[in-house]
Amino acid sequence: MREFGYRRAPDVATALALAGNGARYLAGGTNLVDLMKLGVETPSLLVDVTRLPLDEVEVTGDGGLLIGAMVRNSDLAVHPQVRRRYPAVTQAILSGASGQLRNMATVGGNLLQRTRCPYFADVTKPCNKRAPGTGCPARTGEHHNLAILGASEHCIATNPSDLGVTLAAFDAVVHVQEAAGPRTIPLRDFHRLPGDTPDREVTMAAGALITGVGLPALPIAAGSRYRKVRDRASYAFATASIAAAVDVADGRVRDVRIGLGAVAPVPWRAHRAEEALRGGPATADAFAAAADAELAQARPLRDNAYKVELTRNLIVSELTELAGVAP
Repeated sequence: MREFGYRRAPDVATALALAGNGARYLAGGTNLVDLMKLGVETPSLLVDVTRLPLDEVEVTGDGGLLIGAMVRNSDLAVHPQVRRRYPAVTQAILSGASGQLRNMATVGGNLLQRTRCPYFADVTKPCNKRAPGTGCPARTGEHHNLAILGASEHCIATNPSDLGVTLAAFDAVVHVQEAAGPRTIPLRDFHRLPGDTPDREVTMAAGALITGVGLPALPIAAGSRYRKVRDRASYAFATASIAAAVDVADGRVRDVRIGLGAVAPVPWRAHRAEEALRGGPATADAFAAAADAELAQARPLRDNAYKVELTRNLIVSELTELAGVAP
């Protein structure tokens, strides 16, 4: 690990002033410190933001929730408002990492965690995300757990966040503080698809600080669920995952929310599937057709085509169970 400086920020203004020139914010450090040990991240300065007053979960005036960026994952998972109104959020957090890591990891850091693509983590290998212009050896190499949706010729890495999948499904908004002032970014616009610049992962300005995440008042989310498929029973990243909720009345879908994980470079909102279902019959056949509509845009490679069928089965089984209809 290279030498680096360390400063603790007493407030947001100081944190922003210290940002830039190779500085990185340090919260839980559960991803950043690992990448520093590997030589992937080489900050000249760590700006400790753990003491900033951003560690509360508040009910907003419109009935939604504002989650501070410094809220620990373990605290968010057991918060009574989250468990009651967004159970998929609780399930997603508890399905990720270990209890020790959840006690350290923060909500803001979770949204900024970087891919676990093996080529990104190995500084002896080329990687367009880590070293732009060097290539993407994953396309012809080890890619069994990489993206089938939203990837490009330059990068097929996946976003590793479980929490992000649920936030994508429920129209979350990211609150950020930039040098020019505060702004909000809908989560759907927060992460960038790789295109030809896979090293640019988010849309907030350089040196910006996430201060919180807003969840709208969304009654459908109270019946939501998160399901994760992985290679082993615990402490593993997903091979595919889904956050879903469905509102059915008189046998028809009034509303539906679907977020997919481990299949794209961003937490993936299944808009095509949702559009195919709203107003239509709540049947297993309709759910299968909607899944097919979403996955028609998949571009699998040699060793990850299994994810298409796996994701299809996840969508159908989860919606069938949530809607209480016969498979």
